[in-house]
Order: sequence, then structure tokens, then C-alpha cells
Amino acid sequence: MPLDSQAKIEIGKQKKDAGDQAFKAGETKDALRNYHEALLYLNGIEKSAMQAIVPNAPIADGEEKMKTEIDLMVEKIYANQSACHIKNGNWRRALEAADKALSKNENNHKAAFRKGKAQAELGYIERAQKTLGDLLKKGPEDASIVTAEIARIKAADAERSKKLDKKLRGFLSRDKAKEDDGRTSASILEHEEPRSASIAEIDEPLGIVEVED
Repeated sequence: MPLDSQAKIEIGKQKKDAGDQAFKAGETKDALRNYHEALLYLNGIEKSAMQAIVPNAPIADGEEKMKTEIDLMVEKIYANQSACHIKNGNWRRALEAADKALSKNENNHKAAFRKGKAQAELGYIERAQKTLGDLLKKGPEDASIVTAEIARIKAADAERSKKLDKKLRGFLSRDKAKEDDGRTSASILEHEEPRSASIAEIDEPLGIVEVED
């Protein structure tokens, strides 16, 4: 017998709670599995059925659509998945999950912070600075943490640029000495490093790491 919407919601809640507990215990693999299973139940529920269950759900931030129980849970699950992927150093998946959370609620500050961090680690420095700069404009409670993260990204990128410039100068000097004008450009491109802030070893502040209950 197929599960009704309310039963799916209850199972989704249980899976999410199990994922939260696993994350807090440092078991990110188990957390991600539970979050994935929760989404299998929750994403299959029709919006109309959900609105019938929660007819008086409030409208947040002037959005026209109704914020339902399932919307809130799915948003938190995606944000929590992003936290798990950050812990695992899987930056692309962290970025994807953060974007999904923000598609549900653009004012999810934890998701925005994780998006900026992931962008920096993937080498999208300007995008990361913009993401975190936009977050600062929203006046998050952890504004000082966001400011510190922006500073760390800038410092790491400046150090990376300094090392790259030194390496490129060495290649240019070597190529000039060899008087091989046909290899100069190729040599530079061949040794060009990806632009990354390289801050993977920096732990997130407590308020950002914690999953959303």
C-alpha cells in the first residue's frame, strides 16, 4: 500500500534527524546517506498535498508562494549536505548543495557562507568574495566570521599569486636564456596553477558548522 503524504513527511523527518545526529558524531558518510533518503521521501510529495496538510503556513520575506513544512525541511537538508561535503573536502558537491538550499531560501546564511567557501576552494575567488560580500550586506549574526573568511581568502589568494608570479618570472628568464622564442608562451601555460585560495585546512566557526535542526 502506497504511503500517504503525511507518512512520507514523518519518515523524511526521521531520516533528517538521523542525518543530523550522524553529522554531530562526525559520521559524514552516514549523514549524507540519511539526508539522501530523506529527500527521496520529501521531494516526491506534491505541493498541493503539502499545502492541504499545512494550510496556514506563513509566507516568508514577501514570497508569493507558501512556505510549507516540506520546503523548510528540504532547505535545511541541502544546507546540511553542503556542510558534510565541506567536511569531506568535496567542494563541488558542497557548492551544488548550498545552491539548492539557497534556491529554497536565498536568506539561508549558513548556506551562503558554505557556498562562498566552496567557490574559493574551487578557484572562483571573485565569485566567493561577491557571495560573502552580499551575505555581509544582509547583516548575519556571524558577520565577524564572514569578514574573517573574506580576509583569509584574500590573503591566501595573494600568497598564491606571489608564488605564481615568481615561478613565471623564472620560466621567462630561462626561456630567454635559451633564446627559444617558440617555447615561451607554451611553457607559461603548461605550468600555470589553478587559482585557488587553498584554505581547506581552515575549520569553519561553530555557528557555521552546525547543521540545521
